[in-house]
Amino acid sequence: MSKPLTHIISANQQSLYKDVEFLTELRPYRNWENLKSLKKCCNYISAEFSKAGYEVKEQKWMVHGNEYTNLIASYAPHQKKRLIVGAHYDVAGEQPGADDNASAIAGLLETARMLANLNPDLDYGVDFVAYCLEEPPFFGTPHMGSYIHANSLYEAKTEVIGMINYEMIGYFTEEPNTQTCIYFPELKGSFPTTGNFIFLVGQEGHSSFTKSIYKNMKQEAEVDVVMHNFTDGDGFAGFSDHRNYWKFGYPAVMLTDTGFERNFNYHRITDTIDTLNFEKMKAVVNSTFMAITKF
Repeated sequence: MSKPLTHIISANQQSLYKDVEFLTELRPYRNWENLKSLKKCCNYISAEFSKAGYEVKEQKWMVHGNEYTNLIASYAPHQKKRLIVGAHYDVAGEQPGADDNASAIAGLLETARMLANLNPDLDYGVDFVAYCLEEPPFFGTPHMGSYIHANSLYEAKTEVIGMINYEMIGYFTEEPNTQTCIYFPELKGSFPTTGNFIFLVGQEGHSSFTKSIYKNMKQEAEVDVVMHNFTDGDGFAGFSDHRNYWKFGYPAVMLTDTGFERNFNYHRITDTIDTLNFEKMKAVVNSTFMAITKF
């Protein structure tokens, strides 16, 4: 019997912490108005991709007279079929955004490092994409970085296997009754009442994609994975960048700690690095890595 993949390679908890630390210490905060901070953020992400051996491409667009940037690092760029793994790096307003969404960018970078280090022979490529402008006031508009990227794939007629979206993967608690359905009561019964799991959000029209990711994540999960396929992209189901891949007909999922239904630091100055559980983050990245190498 072969060794499980994460016995061969595993996420580095110190690297995850280092990435979150850099992003949360940027001042002014990395929101859409603070272009210099967004540039510093881009420089850091690009440098980390480059250290792992990737060639980094920039995808730029203009909004309200300002230029914004997606960063794309491609594994096996020669392969025709592409799997997209993404996360946004901007924050909402004046707050450090440790969980939302530095935790996810740290997960994105570490997943890219792991793939480069293992260097598996896959019959598809993986594009790691760091997006800007996920947060208000651009959420739900064609100005979102993920919309720009998904649209570019569609126009290029790229063969897309699907998309995995890291969105807030750092807040966990073992305290009972910490998982709420305050904002979306229709979620009641979709997950446990203790906030110690990662939620895999999919869409019924692409249920086979969601189930495949779930099965592979569960193979060696050090964190509980809960899956739910929603009937459409409305409400909680569409609360991040994966929504824009659905718009173009691509299978897409969100991996999340459920954000504001668990983490009451959401979009507040209290969303700080000391509130995160890096051991659980490591487990989420390990499980996701299992999934992205099994298509």
